[in-house]
This record gives sequence, C-alpha cells and structure tokens, in this order.
Amino acid sequence: MSAPVPLLRRAAVEGLGTAALVAVVVGSGIQATELTRDVGVQLLANSLATVFGLGVLIALLGSVSGAHFNPAVTLAAWFTGRRTGDGPALRDVAAYVPAQIAGAIAGAVLADAMFGKPPVDFSTHERFAGHVWLGEVVATAGLVWLIFGLARASRAHLAAPLVAAYIGAAYWFTSSTSFANPAVTIGRAFTDTFAGIAPTSVLPFVAAQLLGTIAGLGLVALCFGHPAPAGEGDAVVPHGRQQPTTQTTEESALAR
Repeated sequence: MSAPVPLLRRAAVEGLGTAALVAVVVGSGIQATELTRDVGVQLLANSLATVFGLGVLIALLGSVSGAHFNPAVTLAAWFTGRRTGDGPALRDVAAYVPAQIAGAIAGAVLADAMFGKPPVDFSTHERFAGHVWLGEVVATAGLVWLIFGLARASRAHLAAPLVAAYIGAAYWFTSSTSFANPAVTIGRAFTDTFAGIAPTSVLPFVAAQLLGTIAGLGLVALCFGHPAPAGEGDAVVPHGRQQPTTQTTEESALAR
C-alpha cells in the first residue's frame, strides 16, 4: 500500500488545477476574440481549448486529489461517500472548496495578465435569465450524472476523455455554455472578457449548479442504485488514506 497523500498537498493540487483550468478558459476566450469577430468561431475555439486542457489536467492530477476542480463535485463526493467511507471527509471538503475558489480567481487574473488586460476587471457580461439558469441546472446535472455514473459502472478510468468530451458538448447544447462549476463561476467574474460573468449573475448561477448537483445525484441513484460498501468497486475519490497507483477513482473537474 502506498503512503497517504497529505491533505495540504491535495488541496494545493485542487487550487493549482482549478487555476490552470480557468486560465485555459479565460485565456482561450481572449485569444479567440482577438483573432476573429465571428462569435461562433470564438465559442468553438474556447470550447476546444477547454476540452483539451481539462482532459490533460484530469489525467495529470487525478491520482493525487481526484481532480475535482469543482465544489459541486467535491460536495457530491462527500455526500455519496459519507456512509461507505469512500468519499472525502468534511475536513477535506473544508480544504478543497476554498482552494478551488482561490485557484479560480488566480487563474482568471493570470489569463488577463498574460494578454495585457487589467489583472482584476470585474465582468459586465450579464447572464441573468431564467432559461440560462435552466441551462446551468442541466449542464451540472449531466456532469454529476456522468462522473458518478462512471464510478458506479466501474468505468472511472475513462473519466479524463469522457468528462472533457461532455464539457465540450455542453458548451454547445446548453444556453449557459455550461459553467457547471461554482468556483469557476466566481473566478470568471474577475475578468471582463469573452468568458466573463457579471458579479450580479454569479449567485443565481451557483444556486442553479447546486440544484443541478442534486438532480445529477438523483439520476445516478435512479440508473445505478446505491453505491457498494467500501472495498467493493471504485472509491468515490482518493481522500488521503492512500496514494492510488492507477486511475481507478472518480476523477472529474469542472466543467468550464
């Protein structure tokens, strides 16, 4: 059995991974708007960069922290694993979530700085409408359904390509362009660029994402039943008890 991964390292990885993800999302959005005025091409470039970046980050960091990069995923992992002992403990959640939020803000600031933008420039891009919030519910529900469904079906080793592919698709089939991540939503409020969201739109987005998380867990229970006891099948996430030697965990990220 390998040595446990210290919580401090796992939280740091969650922060760094979320920062890198937001830097990809925001940076590719800025680059796209500087290269073309066609909004469709801008969204295509932004979504492709996110797909590739997210897949790489999950594959690279999943064995350390689970590669959540998303408070919704962390909370869902805690909730589903609280009885079986497979999920993160509350102390893990308390470390992961602030790290994810701080990382998301840092990633947005870094992306702006790389392109010569003001490091902190709050977005004026209002995303305040009922149909957009519905899009966030759908996007987040689908993400949670996929991540936890893969684990229940013993297919968690496919998380990196499939989660990235889902996010790429959800960019296009949801009205919100699939943020599906409270930390990323907060981080994107700090950039007044293509990928930004106005601070006044953040709270309804986060509420929609949490509702989508509940809906996604309901879909998992409906399709796959209750999780197996600890030791039977894949763990929900690595939570510091041991360092996995292969990717058998429910790795996920953000979604945008």
